[in-house]
Amino acid sequence: MPLDAARNSLVLPILGLLVEEPAHAYEVTARLEARYPHLKIRRSSVVTLLKSLSEGGLLTAAAPERVANRPARTIYRPTDAGIDLFRARVREGLTEAAPASADFLTAVAYLGILPAVEAIAVLRARAERLRRETPVIPPGLPEIQMIEVHYWLRVLDTEISWLSETADRLAGGDLEVLV
Repeated sequence: MPLDAARNSLVLPILGLLVEEPAHAYEVTARLEARYPHLKIRRSSVVTLLKSLSEGGLLTAAAPERVANRPARTIYRPTDAGIDLFRARVREGLTEAAPASADFLTAVAYLGILPAVEAIAVLRARAERLRRETPVIPPGLPEIQMIEVHYWLRVLDTEISWLSETADRLAGGDLEVLV
């Protein structure tokens, strides 16, 4: 597998969809487009990534099957190594992705793949990190001169609240993880 293939931003959602349900390239592409309209998705990229992930031992590819008069299609499913990479990429996105980013949104979509204790810890650590990194508005400036900072403070406050509430819901058993 090319070294940069596993770093492609589509790998996380592709693995996530295949963990949910094994599928062929056309189905993966359609599900990506429906679920992640904010991502740039080309079928050729999905096909290339599926082949690279399979060659790298992260997916298994079933023998191509023909249904009716459609072209033969290969069904992909994650291997144990693929699931390990998937969990690592979810952890990484939850920990390191910029606030309110597409990378965070994609990682949080698969929060349930982590054990509850780990998910709670990751969410609480992110909330704490965001609290520490929240910008301070210099005193004496009219709000309009720092309007973008006011906006960003609201975005951060919303994400911090959501992270804390979701961690509490996981800890209280209101939300269940998949593992």
